[in-house]
Amino acid sequence: MPKIVLIGAGSHAFSMNLITDILSYPALRANTITLMDTSAKPLELITTFAEKLVKQNGFSTRIEATTDRRKALDGADYVFVTIRVRENASKPSDREIIAKYIVESSPDTIGPGGVFYGSRHVPVILDICKDMKELCPDAWLLNYTNPMSIISWAVSDYANIKNVGLCHSVIHTSQQLAKYLDIPFNEVSYWVAGINHMAWFLKLKWRGEDAYPLLTEKFRDSAVYSGPEAHWAGPDNVRVEIFKTFGYFVTESSMHMATYVPYFNKNIDTMRKYKLNIYNETAAEVNKVKKDNELEEQLKNGHKFPLNHSGEYGSTIIHSIVTGIPSIIYANVKNTGLITNLPQGCCVEVPCLVDKEGVHPCYVGDLPPQLAGLNRSNINVHELAVRGIVEGDRTKILQAILLDPLTGATLTIDETRRMVDELFSR
Repeated sequence: MPKIVLIGAGSHAFSMNLITDILSYPALRANTITLMDTSAKPLELITTFAEKLVKQNGFSTRIEATTDRRKALDGADYVFVTIRVRENASKPSDREIIAKYIVESSPDTIGPGGVFYGSRHVPVILDICKDMKELCPDAWLLNYTNPMSIISWAVSDYANIKNVGLCHSVIHTSQQLAKYLDIPFNEVSYWVAGINHMAWFLKLKWRGEDAYPLLTEKFRDSAVYSGPEAHWAGPDNVRVEIFKTFGYFVTESSMHMATYVPYFNKNIDTMRKYKLNIYNETAAEVNKVKKDNELEEQLKNGHKFPLNHSGEYGSTIIHSIVTGIPSIIYANVKNTGLITNLPQGCCVEVPCLVDKEGVHPCYVGDLPPQLAGLNRSNINVHELAVRGIVEGDRTKILQAILLDPLTGATLTIDETRRMVDELFSR
């Protein structure tokens, strides 16, 4: 049975889901799950959870924990990566610097925040790949760490290992669309392609019929999408505006989508119009601590943890490869002619068939030209960011950020240069 490794296991939100998902499949219960993190306390907490879940259900799964990455990777068959490389706490954060120049930017996926987030994560993940090549050369890397497109592109070009980048935005958005349409999720079908956080529902069907006319009708009532409870991230005004303007619904939240285009985060007034909030890093950290405390209490009180699959694709991939039972998932992979009007070699998010032979990305063809244009504006950033980070070329990193649609709509070249110089000086 396979050895499944979680690097960055102290990231409880992901790790709890991934461990539960794996154990939800009977065919994957007689395996080894190795949990690895550089921080001992969160690693201990998630290890206790995993052991508790195994014991509560009487499974034979072996749970291992270590702070030694090479020990964890030795003999692995599947390697999940959910790491976060921390900033230097003694200096202003990336977000604090960027906030002096741009009202709101993505903290971890695109723009100046995403590029510098990538500059911390790409080298570490390429090091993980180097260890994998030595210690488990046939293993699959299943990456969940952002910035997804930048990391997946770097791994595909600079590491000779099997890999896919995974994100829950497709499955979560399909569930959200069923909610907007007020129909059962199991009656919805779809075909999605593009780039991570900006992939498009090229087909959306209800019981085999085009559901877009019904969605258009539903969105005539703004109360459907503009209330605080419309989506987990709040009002969904940005995505609905994009849908009305460009004709297709996009994956991820309005909060994320607003940072991928130049229209919404230009100033406070525009953000208020679209009911966008500035990301609160302190509140996010407080919420994480709260969830850690809740988990600690549950473990102390003998809480019975449910064995429900989260919908994440990672365990589904493993199950299909191990059993040969095919599945369709969405993954971030190298564009080898899959989307024909996006650049060859870039990172795209497409449907993939998974079977005993591995992950097989599906051919999509041309995107509608307006969607390809929006994607290309961000792919330009991804490409220069990857080259700049791997080559240690500050000029390419500056150029990547200058090409970012939101940065370009907000700052002059001189202002962007000053911001990037400050980010480098951290």
